[in-house]
Amino acid sequence: MDKATRIIIFSLIAVFIGGVIFIKLPKNSSQPTSDLDPYSFYEGIEENGGIADHVKGNKDAKVVLYEYADYQCPGCAAVNPWMNELIEEYGDQVALVYRVYLLSYHDNARAAASAVEAAGLQGYWKEYGDLLFANQSEWEYASASDRGDLFNTYFNYVTENKGDLAKFQSDMSSSEVSSKIDFDLAMANAVKISATPSLYLDGEAIDWYSNSTKADFMAFMRNLIDKKLAEAK
Repeated sequence: MDKATRIIIFSLIAVFIGGVIFIKLPKNSSQPTSDLDPYSFYEGIEENGGIADHVKGNKDAKVVLYEYADYQCPGCAAVNPWMNELIEEYGDQVALVYRVYLLSYHDNARAAASAVEAAGLQGYWKEYGDLLFANQSEWEYASASDRGDLFNTYFNYVTENKGDLAKFQSDMSSSEVSSKIDFDLAMANAVKISATPSLYLDGEAIDWYSNSTKADFMAFMRNLIDKKLAEAK
């Protein structure tokens, strides 16, 4: 058994609950690259390459959730539409700040995050991310060449062939996009995430993992959000 295999076996635990997979992570001792508060929203600054935090909903909402996820993570793909539904349901009352965390054994995770950020620079961050999750099985283990072709196809689809494909391809490898991803990773390290997807509220991790079916998850999150909204009145 080689070293890489031992690391995977002893430090990574894939947990299967009700069809949703979340990945338990080893404790990460690395520190963030800045002293920024991970529970705050950031506009475009030097640390994030000038690319602001991505928000679903109203960033000035009374209740602000933070999510860390990996586009190649099956559990993240399952939870993504549920979170979209929740944010839409609560309108301006709730926001979700979305950041990426790249699992080391997901070979296509950084490329996927780069594609989403590049699409975001042309105004298609949410649409592209949702499409990547929905089509995860197509690209998650694809070769670099096949992955690139798929990412280009997805970009043309979400932009209805109106986007700048050459710019999208260039932006994927830009320093700005790389800095944004590294910023997200630094924030993830700061909160010491233990699984993906991870959700946070008021500086605390939300222990939602026993509520792994959609019905249970939605009821659990609604109860949590409603309590916070009541407290904010």
